[in-house]
Amino acid sequence: MVEINTDENIFIPNAPAVPGLMFRGFRGEPDYAHILAVIDGCKEVDQVERSDTLEDVTNYYSHLNNCDPYKDMLFIEVDGKVVGYTRVEWFVNSEQEWLGFNLAFLLPEWRREGLGRVMLRFNERRLREIAAEQIEDNTLAADIRRYFETYADEGETGKQALFLDEGYKAVRYDFSMVRQLSEPVEVTPLTQGIEVRPALPEHYRAIWEAAEEAFRDHWGYIPETETDYQRFLNSPTFDPSLWKVGWDGDQVAGSVLNFMNADENEEYKRKRGYTEGISVRRQWRKRGLATGLITRSLKMFQEMGMTEAALGVDTQNLSGALQLYERVGFRQVKQSTTYRKELEIVVNAQDQR
Repeated sequence: MVEINTDENIFIPNAPAVPGLMFRGFRGEPDYAHILAVIDGCKEVDQVERSDTLEDVTNYYSHLNNCDPYKDMLFIEVDGKVVGYTRVEWFVNSEQEWLGFNLAFLLPEWRREGLGRVMLRFNERRLREIAAEQIEDNTLAADIRRYFETYADEGETGKQALFLDEGYKAVRYDFSMVRQLSEPVEVTPLTQGIEVRPALPEHYRAIWEAAEEAFRDHWGYIPETETDYQRFLNSPTFDPSLWKVGWDGDQVAGSVLNFMNADENEEYKRKRGYTEGISVRRQWRKRGLATGLITRSLKMFQEMGMTEAALGVDTQNLSGALQLYERVGFRQVKQSTTYRKELEIVVNAQDQR
């Protein structure tokens, strides 16, 4: 078992011989700035466009699910400077699969030293411990399908090579898509009886719960919790004035939870709005509601002076989401890949790979 003590070094077997290298655990809120610095230090080389703030990191780590950062994180320091970190969490999805999700960030100047492999194996070891503990205390069925899960954007070529070398397989592909708002936007009609109304505070819970209900049909759906809802409400980009919500009487039929990221727009010198959180509940599908709400969102951003809209999509979504987005003008700009590897419980193994 990996014993985490934030006041002492953590021994990692077979660690590379890097002068000044030290491994340690999470030290609380002071580490948020280190997390942010590592993310920022990776994104240009990895061709990942993101503009996180300390507020983003604080909100996320204040609302973690199935993750104790004091046990489930590893920080890598060289000569006292944080150069990388890892984190794990676990979920049981709607297909009754136990997923041990793991991620790691490592500054580019410290790659190709063997640290990425050390970080990945630490994460796997910790996830095996968690799964074994749950089986032992009967909170997890011993015969449930278990997987390590992680992802990589297309520019993260080192991660992709490492995952494949360590036995992971690509199982799913997502596209990042952009729609240029210089092109005309045709707002399509809504089904009779559907009305778009402003989202008021007393509606937020119902809108969120309706979206969660709709997402249950998606591949690998993981039920959201009250913690997720609070993270959603406290996100720096939370802006219900931008949402497009279709109501059928007092029922939420579907929604697009639009937002903008001002920091990102400033950093990348663009005017982009996000048409994300697109959902339609079952009984209102196949009536053009999603198209109607998306085109209204595009028109809104166009009238606000935005020059593009963006979203992410699971390319294998059986609802035909990719084809819908292409019909309204979105085009692929990047791809990311989800990887999985079977998680076996190893007892008394020396390396616990």
